[in-house]
Amino acid sequence: MEVIDTMTHMLRRLSIVDPDVIIIGIENPSRDVLEQMFQVSKLVSRPVAMFVDRSDDGMIQAAVEAGVSAYVVDGLRKERVKAIVDIAISRFNAFDRLQRELTAARNELASRKMIERAKGILMRTRQLSEEEAYALLRQTAMNEKKKLVDIAQSVVTTASLLEK
Repeated sequence: MEVIDTMTHMLRRLSIVDPDVIIIGIENPSRDVLEQMFQVSKLVSRPVAMFVDRSDDGMIQAAVEAGVSAYVVDGLRKERVKAIVDIAISRFNAFDRLQRELTAARNELASRKMIERAKGILMRTRQLSEEEAYALLRQTAMNEKKKLVDIAQSVVTTASLLEK
């Protein structure tokens, strides 16, 4: 366990320490502290539990947007730290999983759109049916030992170069 008693150069210090969890205890967080937490949570990608003595609705919202996994008003008390840190870790892991799933879904959608565009180009330029265009893309991907989406991207790029 490492204790950092000042916010100065926090990112650099956290990258050196590389903690599994970040626990912050402060009386009344300022917008600057929350902005720094936003940078920390983006770069360090760790669960953050913040214990404060006083807060308001705006600060709570800002803390959530900054990536704080648990924001506890009424200070840091020894008897409840473990349970709150456990919750922070669980929430962080759940949110991280959702973020990964969202990224994968977006990538899959982008890949499908690219393949659809390539099929459309092949159907138009080579007078193929949709099934034939897809089979050609698939066969080319297998022959080239590349992903289907990479072949589709090549078709779309080539078509855009030839059309201009």
